[in-house]
Amino acid sequence: MTGRGQLGVVAIVLVAVAAIGFAVTRALGTELTPLGAGTRAPDFHAVTLDTPPKPKSLADYKGQVVLVNVWATWCQPCRVEMPSIERLYKTYGPKGLRVVAVSIDDPGTEPAIRAFVRDMGMTFDVLHDPAGKIEHAYQVTGYPETVIIGKDGVIRKKVAMAIDWDTEGNRRLIEHLLSE
Repeated sequence: MTGRGQLGVVAIVLVAVAAIGFAVTRALGTELTPLGAGTRAPDFHAVTLDTPPKPKSLADYKGQVVLVNVWATWCQPCRVEMPSIERLYKTYGPKGLRVVAVSIDDPGTEPAIRAFVRDMGMTFDVLHDPAGKIEHAYQVTGYPETVIIGKDGVIRKKVAMAIDWDTEGNRRLIEHLLSE
């Protein structure tokens, strides 16, 4: 094979490797870069439970400390966790904490979501993402899953299970973030 032929083969191999790398990156998307503490919170889009629903996104909470909880009405651990989120919100909501609970229930389940909100006494923002796009954006691995986002838009804590949010450690974190 001539030098020119070898260069042609090398060029074809390089183009093929680049194309495969691009395809793998597109296919795996966020799996290549895990979302966690220290990463910028991705935007999400969901709607309120109002009639008609109003669109909301993370951009609506820009510059605020935000606790984003991804949940569903059929999720028993979500039912266990919600009262502690409500207590945390009652304490720190007046000081600037925003709580956004995003339901990933199926389309058409708004009455069940409203009943859940009423039964649990939830007074913070509740949104519905029937397409479940927030699950991909936030790399949700189970329910409930919660992230706390600082005023700078950076995730400060991510928890992939039900916990008691109204603990001394979580209160200290919220107080610290509110004071930044």
